[in-house]
Amino acid sequence: MADLFSQDEPGDSPENGTRTHAAAPLAVRMRPRTVDDVVGQQHLLRPGQPLRTLAESGGEPSPVGPSSLILWGPPGTGKTTLAHVIANAPGRKFVELSAITAGVKDVRRVMDEALQRRDLHRQSTVLFLDEIHRFNKAQQDALLPGVENRWVILVAATTENPSFSVVSPLLSRSILLTLKPLEDADIRGLLEKALDDERGLGGKLAVDVEALDYLVRISGGDARRALTSLEAAAGVAFGEHDGSGIPELSLAQAEQAIDKASVRYDRQGDQHYDVISAFIKSIRGSDVDAALHYLARMIEAGEDPRFLARRIVISASEDIGMADPTALQTAVAAAQAVQLIGMPEGRIILAQAVVHLATAPKSNAAYMGINKALADVRAGLGTDIPMPLRDAHYPGAKGLGHGKGYVYAHDAPHSIAPQQYPPDDLVGRDYYEPTANGAEREIGARLERLRGIVRGKG
Repeated sequence: MADLFSQDEPGDSPENGTRTHAAAPLAVRMRPRTVDDVVGQQHLLRPGQPLRTLAESGGEPSPVGPSSLILWGPPGTGKTTLAHVIANAPGRKFVELSAITAGVKDVRRVMDEALQRRDLHRQSTVLFLDEIHRFNKAQQDALLPGVENRWVILVAATTENPSFSVVSPLLSRSILLTLKPLEDADIRGLLEKALDDERGLGGKLAVDVEALDYLVRISGGDARRALTSLEAAAGVAFGEHDGSGIPELSLAQAEQAIDKASVRYDRQGDQHYDVISAFIKSIRGSDVDAALHYLARMIEAGEDPRFLARRIVISASEDIGMADPTALQTAVAAAQAVQLIGMPEGRIILAQAVVHLATAPKSNAAYMGINKALADVRAGLGTDIPMPLRDAHYPGAKGLGHGKGYVYAHDAPHSIAPQQYPPDDLVGRDYYEPTANGAEREIGARLERLRGIVRGKG
């Protein structure tokens, strides 16, 4: 196996630091050198698009064209690759900073050097800043002079929504480009190229169709993970090879090397909000299978089960309510049980609650009712409380007329007393409007009779 990755790197240029060593990871060695080599993201690479224009231009600093790009997308979709492609244009100096280790002094030093390079040598500087969302406001503000005056071409990468993680002045001076997860066909083509290309495995390894399908599937649209998985699986195949002919990677060997698929989920990032949103909407939409998928996705990614339980409890009232009053009981019981038992067994309890909620009849009538009542209160509606309903227990209350004329409900037929309960300006206003779903069908008929009696019409 010693010679598996020993091939030379023909064509790699030492300019801008793009030469890759034979011992570099496969994902690094297979990094595209030109914009035409890039896999996926074709919506950003069509002729005339800012990204392609920037990648194909070069030479002296230009007074026109994009000066700053923010690349937003999941891991492994090509953000770093695109930065290197842009930097490879002739006459550019490539400088890379990581927001994890760099500070304001580092940013200012790069800006000063870029300004000198522009004025003395007429050379553009591409500053690639990885994980810009980790920069605080002061650090991001330090980028503004260089971006605004075009001392640098800033290419910033982030996995988090720039609307929340990038300061407004920098965002307004940049072109925001959204990268998408790679399609299966893109990943497959990338793996096949890595198997044949001299920078990769150079035809020294064959791969079974099922093994290749497996590598594509577990990548989760992440090119870096796909190549890393191939490299790990190749190590297993070569280690078990008997020395006759070209080794062939089997499905069993691929599964041995990688036993867990990539879960595209970040507990602190956009995926946290996107997946929980899809989860709740699937419950609301009565798609139990989709709801279980998103639940599994969050569990596998290590989401806090208490957070999941809380959202399930909320859904039980917001989306089901009185259409199935037992849904809230199940949700609360599940939340308490998960806290008592913990994980991994807690997944079974959460799943039962999700199945109950997703298959239950739906109603948001209680949710809409309180919202309408709050809207009236905030609008200033609701005058004085009727005298019969006021507290009459303290000394002097009766002298003020409090409680006078109150009809005790249990003294009335069926324990329903006809009298005015709301303030004068809200008499006759209905907040709760039950649906015809589940238990609310009977509640609706009963409510019509109740309102008739209470309001003196029945």
